[in-house]
Amino acid sequence: MLLKSVNGHTPIYGSGCYFAENATLVGDVVMGKNCSVWFQAVIRGDVNSIRIGDQVNIQDGAVLHATYKTAPTVIGNEVSIGHNAIVHGCHIGDQVLIGMGSIVMDHCIIEPHSIIAAGAVVPKNTIVRSGSVFGGIPAKHIKNVSPELLRDEIQRIALSYKMYASWFMEP
Repeated sequence: MLLKSVNGHTPIYGSGCYFAENATLVGDVVMGKNCSVWFQAVIRGDVNSIRIGDQVNIQDGAVLHATYKTAPTVIGNEVSIGHNAIVHGCHIGDQVLIGMGSIVMDHCIIEPHSIIAAGAVVPKNTIVRSGSVFGGIPAKHIKNVSPELLRDEIQRIALSYKMYASWFMEP
């Protein structure tokens, strides 16, 4: 992993985290425990803070950034950020799935137990209410998250990535 300090800030992370060899963490990043940051993912806290909860997986090629002076990035617990997603200057609640290739823009609020579909673009200032599925360009409400979808997608993916990370952490 590339761990880089900038402007007096060095990334901090909790116990049990896994970082791929070419994952990048820069600057004002604070990450909880049991997280995983996969190949070519970038978490760049150079212009504002990035706060990440526990058991978050940031999949291959994802980019987390913020906006200078105006929009930090805050991510809750048990969040999955899919391959090549961009999460920028927004707030993501607990147990959220950010789909592959999706983009979540500045000042968005993604409330808990929600899904942003693969390829969706969530425009600036959008509020995704708890338990919603948003998709499309621009992203719009598609349906509500059923108990099965919460269990079989959001929670399953978060737990699976904890297991996948353990494969790489074994001696």
